[in-house]
Amino acid sequence: MGYSTDVVGAKSSSTNLLVRRIICYTVLTLFAIISLIPFFILIVNMTRQSNHIQKGFSPIPGTYLLKNFMTVIENGDWKMLRSLFNSLFISSFTALLSTYFSALTAYAIHVYDFKLRKPVFTFILMIMMIPAQVSALGFVRLVAKMELTNTFIPLIIPAIAAPSTFFFMKQYMDSALPLDIVEAARIDGSGEFRTFNSLIMPIMKPAIAVQAIFTFVSSWNNFFIPALILDMPTKRTLPIVIGIIRSADYAKFDMGAVYMAIGISILPVAIVYLILSKFIIRGIALGAVKG
Repeated sequence: MGYSTDVVGAKSSSTNLLVRRIICYTVLTLFAIISLIPFFILIVNMTRQSNHIQKGFSPIPGTYLLKNFMTVIENGDWKMLRSLFNSLFISSFTALLSTYFSALTAYAIHVYDFKLRKPVFTFILMIMMIPAQVSALGFVRLVAKMELTNTFIPLIIPAIAAPSTFFFMKQYMDSALPLDIVEAARIDGSGEFRTFNSLIMPIMKPAIAVQAIFTFVSSWNNFFIPALILDMPTKRTLPIVIGIIRSADYAKFDMGAVYMAIGISILPVAIVYLILSKFIIRGIALGAVKG
């Protein structure tokens, strides 16, 4: 009797698990479709003529993809290729320098035991709570005083000090970097920078990849600070150009070209994500929660 009850209970549990899985997969599939709808609309409208887009959405792609692309590229006021290069240059160096020096700072806080260790860590976290808009006016005045207006230096160098990136790196080290490895490297005669570059950086690769994506995307989408510093047409970044396009007279809109410009601005971010996406789940899982 007991055996029969156990069998029935096991079958019931298995059925409930199957039902829960079906519900979960159905809901996730629905959310995935909803998330992809805006991208589908964008891709379709990139191929359509402006007057067709204004009549309403149609799921059938048009034949104006190449024409819209050439309109965007050849528009002398937008300077799309130049702004694309500017955004790519700024975002790439920002991601590279920010992740490296944030990892280096986290390594110092994690490995070295000094009196101001906890106050320094707390101070960095306090800086993370200050929004960029609070210090924007003073920052712009400082840039103008240093004659760095219309240069990329104010957009790259200050981004090295990234408290949120540092915090993620520190949490990742707490969970994935035992101090015994560092001590063993020191015993073998390895210098501190050699230890960090040759030993710690490979261990930190998932966290670095995750933060490189986040930093790249954040810099790529940054509109506020570049709009205050860059006013020369040849120095504009893509968000500034997109803002100029959106602020134009609606009657003069070439909607197909606008959708094409937005699609071009999204493409590099998607490529970076696809290249580094395999590290995201592993990096977040190890770095978000201290093991």
